[in-house]
Amino acid sequence: MSEYLLPEEPIRFNTEGLDRLLLHCVNLSASDITLQTNTCAFAEIHGRIYPVTARKLSNTEVGDMLNAIYGSNGTTQIFSGKDVDTQYELRPNRNQRFRFRVNGTGCQIEGHDGLQLTLRSIPSTPPDISTMDVEPGIIAAMAPDQGTVVVTGPTGSGKSTLLAAIIKNLAEQADGNRKMLTYESPIEFVYDLVQMPSSIMSQSEIPRHLPSFALGVRNALRRKPRLILVGEARDVETISAVIDAALTGHPVYTTLHSNGVSDAVRRMISTFPADERNGRALDILETLRLVIWQKLAPTVDGKRVALREYLVFDQEVRDILIDTKVELLAAKTRQLLKERGQPMDIDAKRKFEAGVLPEREYRLIEARAKMVDKDAGL
Repeated sequence: MSEYLLPEEPIRFNTEGLDRLLLHCVNLSASDITLQTNTCAFAEIHGRIYPVTARKLSNTEVGDMLNAIYGSNGTTQIFSGKDVDTQYELRPNRNQRFRFRVNGTGCQIEGHDGLQLTLRSIPSTPPDISTMDVEPGIIAAMAPDQGTVVVTGPTGSGKSTLLAAIIKNLAEQADGNRKMLTYESPIEFVYDLVQMPSSIMSQSEIPRHLPSFALGVRNALRRKPRLILVGEARDVETISAVIDAALTGHPVYTTLHSNGVSDAVRRMISTFPADERNGRALDILETLRLVIWQKLAPTVDGKRVALREYLVFDQEVRDILIDTKVELLAAKTRQLLKERGQPMDIDAKRKFEAGVLPEREYRLIEARAKMVDKDAGL
């Protein structure tokens, strides 16, 4: 579609051309930009992908753009069999600042080695939680004195955005008195412009400042924090560190990849070896305070809206789950979600009846919920 193409496209992209392309995509409200060898540049806008260059990019151009973003050894690292995760900042003038999360990966293109760069647009400052239609139940439970808050969902579902909005809200409180430590890979939202009357923020990037999330959490425990954010609980070592930090009396916020609240509990427990699961399941259940599953769904006007499923793990819910056999925990969590929380299909129904969500999307979510209920024996 010609209206999305970069005006006056350069004959060959250099650093200046890259910045102009990225600024063009920002003005189109693109969430993700893909630059790939022997392929047009593409931008994802409200969940749809459009070409933003008329011609295909050469391997040399994509490599030069990667090196402009990452440094002179970017292509060398990729062609040695590693990927690149970093961030890129664009400042077209004193008053504007645009940030991107960047991944560079080697791939095969037409029988030859090529490159793909994926740039995700990151707003510099987290949004206000008041603008995100977050449910009152989540607002009431999002700041425990200790324990774990988990936001789960697929890649690109807005997990980091929701967590950043929560952290910003807590940082802005006049009587917050929080020392906040974040460990991210890479750092996404920044809090430079957030007014913090009584709190202080320190952001560390993995692996630039510390080698791993797990070591980041252990580092946090030596710094007397009142809030710890772990960008992703992706392995048994990190999940163990998150649990141990919560058990020592700290509020810990993290993200996870799963397909629901009950699936998040199952995934956290099943990460551990079979002989450790019973003991670690008790620790996980003792520390959980809130689990939110979020996904983005297309709206009737061609944009996207956040749908959420959540359960507050209050003392009564935790006691019920602690008395449940490990192999039955997912089913029991699903039952408690339906009784005391908000299943995804309830949020979808509300937005469908408000004219926001298309009927087809709502019916798909409804059908999936019935299938999950059936698997849980409900």
